[in-house]
Amino acid sequence: MAMSQPIGKKDDDRDDEGEYSPFLGIEKGAVLQEARVFNDSQLDPRRCSQVITKLLYLLNQGETLTKAEATGVFFSVTKLFQSKDLVLRRMVYLIIKELSPSSDEVIIVTSSLMKDMNSKTDMYRANAIRVLSRIIDGTLLTQIERYLKQAIVDKNPVVASAALVSGIHLLQTNPEIVKRWSNEVQEAVQSRAALVQFHALALLHQIRQNDRLAVSKLVTSLTRGTVRSPLAQCLLIRYTSQVIRESGISPTGDRPFYDYLDGCLRHKAEMVIFEAARAITELNGVTNRELTPAITVLQLFLSSSKPVLRFAAVRTLNKVAMTHPMVVTNCNIDMESLISDQNRSIATLAITTLLKTGNESSVDRLMKQITNFMSDIADEFKIVVVEAIRSLCLKFPLKYRALMNFLSNILREEGGFDYKKAIVDSIVILIRDIPDAKESGLFHLCEFIEDCEFTYLSTQILHFLGNEGPKTSDPSKYIRYINNRVILENATVRACAVSTLAKFCATVDSLKPRILVLLRRCLYDNDDEVRDRATLYLSILGDDGSVGETDENKKEFVFGSLDIPLVNLESSLRNYEPTEEPFNIDFVPKEVKSQSLAEKKAPGKKVTGLGAAPSGPPSTVDAYEKMLSSIPEFSHFGKLFKSSAPVELTEAETEYFVNVVKHIFDGHVVFQFNCTNTFPEQLLEDVTVIMDASEAEDFSEVSLKPLASLPYDSPGQTFVAFEKPEGVVVGKFANTLRFIVKEVDPSTGEAEDDGVEDEYQLEDLEVGSADFMLKVGVSNFRNAWESMGEEYEKVDEYGLGVRESLAEAVNAVINILGMQPCEGTEVVASNSRSHTCLLSGVFVGNVRVLVRLSFGIEGPKQVAMKLAVRSEDQAVCEAIHEIVASG
Repeated sequence: MAMSQPIGKKDDDRDDEGEYSPFLGIEKGAVLQEARVFNDSQLDPRRCSQVITKLLYLLNQGETLTKAEATGVFFSVTKLFQSKDLVLRRMVYLIIKELSPSSDEVIIVTSSLMKDMNSKTDMYRANAIRVLSRIIDGTLLTQIERYLKQAIVDKNPVVASAALVSGIHLLQTNPEIVKRWSNEVQEAVQSRAALVQFHALALLHQIRQNDRLAVSKLVTSLTRGTVRSPLAQCLLIRYTSQVIRESGISPTGDRPFYDYLDGCLRHKAEMVIFEAARAITELNGVTNRELTPAITVLQLFLSSSKPVLRFAAVRTLNKVAMTHPMVVTNCNIDMESLISDQNRSIATLAITTLLKTGNESSVDRLMKQITNFMSDIADEFKIVVVEAIRSLCLKFPLKYRALMNFLSNILREEGGFDYKKAIVDSIVILIRDIPDAKESGLFHLCEFIEDCEFTYLSTQILHFLGNEGPKTSDPSKYIRYINNRVILENATVRACAVSTLAKFCATVDSLKPRILVLLRRCLYDNDDEVRDRATLYLSILGDDGSVGETDENKKEFVFGSLDIPLVNLESSLRNYEPTEEPFNIDFVPKEVKSQSLAEKKAPGKKVTGLGAAPSGPPSTVDAYEKMLSSIPEFSHFGKLFKSSAPVELTEAETEYFVNVVKHIFDGHVVFQFNCTNTFPEQLLEDVTVIMDASEAEDFSEVSLKPLASLPYDSPGQTFVAFEKPEGVVVGKFANTLRFIVKEVDPSTGEAEDDGVEDEYQLEDLEVGSADFMLKVGVSNFRNAWESMGEEYEKVDEYGLGVRESLAEAVNAVINILGMQPCEGTEVVASNSRSHTCLLSGVFVGNVRVLVRLSFGIEGPKQVAMKLAVRSEDQAVCEAIHEIVASG
């Protein structure tokens, strides 16, 4: 009795730990010793199979065999071909594939495998084909090509599938040989066996994938109903979607093959129905009419008993809701039932979709339901929820209190870095876009850094607090949180907190004496960076304890970003040789080094820095202004109003890459051309862009700043400035890149003395009305509209002609005006015959503008619009109407 107790306990422990592995504790050396059984005169098939299984386990766990060990095992395994045991033969095939013998060893087993490939046993034939395709080279492939072509059209579907899959693998290494099998593969596409048809279609498409016309013909022939296999049907739907994307929409407005996709929605196989629905939702420029049947099918899947179907449907609807929220609203009732789904992934996707499609009245109810299950889901799904809430808050600004409280509550809970960063980013965006949310948002961020374990987030919040905190009604309440960081945190956060204190000190004069006391304490910190920052700010802000007002130059130093690129400063400091004359920062080049060619070609990377649109932190916008004001030719142009996103003037892979940023001033426009030379053997000098303003008569060129030198893969800028009348002036410019090209010796890197003048034609560039408008939203449009008053208001009606839909007309007007849609009014309900859109912005000259657009459909697709504009200046109201009338 006493002996049985430990045994039972051991079994219980083992059950708790999970399933017991039969391979636990095996070692490579011991298994290689066991492999000697392959050489026995009397083979034991069962024992040999067990040893091969152990070898396969080791190889799949990452264990590697030396060249000698692999060769020894391989030659031993080849002796197992003499056994007729079916199970052992299958294991032999697997181990040969894993060992991947070299070309001089392959010949040993080729004859055995070719013999098996022509065997009467179908299992031998199929597996031998798979092994041969993995281990042979092009020379041996030509010898067995005839057998492979025969196998493709074999009556046994297992053999045919094995040959087709082998063809897919061989196409990567020997495409010319595989392409000769087209006739046999085409015959296999008509097979009645589901897997054979699936594999044949996949191989046939890969053979023709580089010939668009051939792919189009393949899709055309197969969409007429010859494909029976559901798997092959799914493949065909994907290939059809590809052809639709490349073909676009016909002049009559119809899409080629759309009827086929629509027909697949009524297929008996669920996988085909879903694939067709997903393909329709991902069509470029898909209309509400085209989406409706797909949404109806996905709605049925939402109530399916199969979790995988529910998940697939709700994930697809979640993506559709980003672009067509009104179409998905019909599924809201079904999705609400999924909030309590046992699968938390489904529940998360359901509730985030509801957040995107719901109305203002449903927000509070949804927030209560979200709170109940946030603790049960993984961080990646929590991030999806946070992003959906951020979008909802921007859509319904009046609900910011409830949404901000929710974000602050989940910010205090446990979570990883990406999750916490998503919440912080959301709160920062809400503070920037909803002025009423600033104070509560900053308070929540201050509470968070009291117990924040992520240094990056603490420093980001402190930086943001330093910029926004002094502008609030009571800045003093934030000082306690900042000073706590100086006392309690690591050196990086302490240094950032010192800079934040300095910003409050420079801006809020009433707090200056108390903050100076705190900064003096930082002089005794044990970190160099903290002490240096404290010393610097004390010397700038004045260490006399006076309550005098801080002058603008000191504020500019504390808040302003460095007006020279750090890479240029670093290079100048490295090249500086200590002399009696001190280092002069004025001599550091101020030309902006934008994105390099290697970064430009790197996939999935966005342009950042001064080569990118200056949306986001104000410091990026300021950097443009500082750069332009540092150039003498442009320093008298006044305050920069707006800088556009970069506009590409060349293709990405051309010999010279050029994009342009349009800088708008009240009376001038400066074009910044960012140029990159992609020829290693060339040096370009005296680089300029000649702008032909024959189609922009109101612009007159006043200044041109050439680029002295443009070496390979070292971006540089050249500028052209035009004077313009006040207000909106539009025009089109033809552009030519002109330069002197010098050949570069690849061995020495030195350029020749003599150069040749050359030029390169760039794309045309337009200056439109939207370039003179800043997108600035308002949290409550009705209050803003009423407070603006009727003094400067102009109302008129316009006919917009024939439009595909009301949504197209709304988007067209928004794009022409370049204004910010408010309260989610840019979204048009499906099948709606009227719509009201609210827009807000700041016109050039810093004049606020509010626009109310009322759309209606009069005749067949005839759209009429009533435009009401209110502004602080009557001339601006007139200008907005002129823009619409001429657009």
